[in-house]
Amino acid sequence: MKKIMCTVGTRPEAIKMAPVILELKKQNWAQVRVLATAQHREMLDQVMNFFDIAPDIDLNIMKPNQNLTELTARLLLELDKVLLEEQPDVVLAQGDTTTVFAMALACFYRRIPFGHVEAGLRTWDMHNPFPEEANRVLAGRLTRWHFAPTESSKGNLLREGIAAEDITVTGNTVIDALLMTARKELNIGVEIAADKRLVLVTSHRRENFGEPFKNICEALKCLAERNPDIQILYPVHPNPNVHDVAHATLGSVDNIILCQPLDYAPFIAAMKRAYLIISDSGGVQEEAPALGIPVLVLREETERPEAVDMGVVKLVGANKQTIIDEAQRLLDDVDAYRSMARGVSPYGDGKGAERIVDVLKDHFI
Repeated sequence: MKKIMCTVGTRPEAIKMAPVILELKKQNWAQVRVLATAQHREMLDQVMNFFDIAPDIDLNIMKPNQNLTELTARLLLELDKVLLEEQPDVVLAQGDTTTVFAMALACFYRRIPFGHVEAGLRTWDMHNPFPEEANRVLAGRLTRWHFAPTESSKGNLLREGIAAEDITVTGNTVIDALLMTARKELNIGVEIAADKRLVLVTSHRRENFGEPFKNICEALKCLAERNPDIQILYPVHPNPNVHDVAHATLGSVDNIILCQPLDYAPFIAAMKRAYLIISDSGGVQEEAPALGIPVLVLREETERPEAVDMGVVKLVGANKQTIIDEAQRLLDDVDAYRSMARGVSPYGDGKGAERIVDVLKDHFI
């Protein structure tokens, strides 16, 4: 029996790793060990509970006001202890967080094969998004199995000199999780007026802190005041750079609801109910197109170009007037809206986890 360690640190990682963990648990040749670094504590726990996955090892790594250098150093030391004790045959991690980079490096030092789920995403700008672009590029140099979500991601890896035989296009496991969840009866848990179109907002990325985020909030305020027939729902991230500005700018606007971050299932319910989504989230860019919901992305670049190329996602950055103009166009122009609300899924068919497990099975069995 082969010991496979699955690493999760943040809520998005838990969402995308859950289908892989559940699929591995079905295998009679695999002993699955789940390691949580808890880079996001409460949000990680919510997702793990929803998918009925309990970590075997929990590092609880976060401390108040911890910078990236401290986090990386602490992760490397703690992960090395775990690898030495557990001696896994392979380690899997998803995405581009500090957890992923640190685990890839720790595995390299211990000569343990590392499998990178959602490999090959690139903006080709090492500082945008920061530090995610660097994390995934560096992790990619230390990876044995590259599980690329799309052909475009595979092309990025080939461009970097990764051998084709080390890359498998799997589809993105976020679609596996989405389809598993969307089949269920879901409740947002927030009262939305039945006669209003719901505009769902998420914005919390580091590169938008400061003036860009103020512009985003001003744009949302303007849209709400211009359009009394919409209701904006914004689950606000607890980071003070986001929370304080959002509440100061938007807290008194009648048709804007600011709430705590939603658990995974209620958030999927909110996406299903939404008329339009305005977001800087990577996962939302993948999930919403599959539900037929247009997305305006609060970024200048994206490592997920497929949905942009298909015309169901549009980059608007953090420019106040651009956000207002593009959102208003979708609220006013039925044809423009229908052109983006086409229900296409460039990121997968819900079988990504099966393909990842098949690669490992072929190697070990």
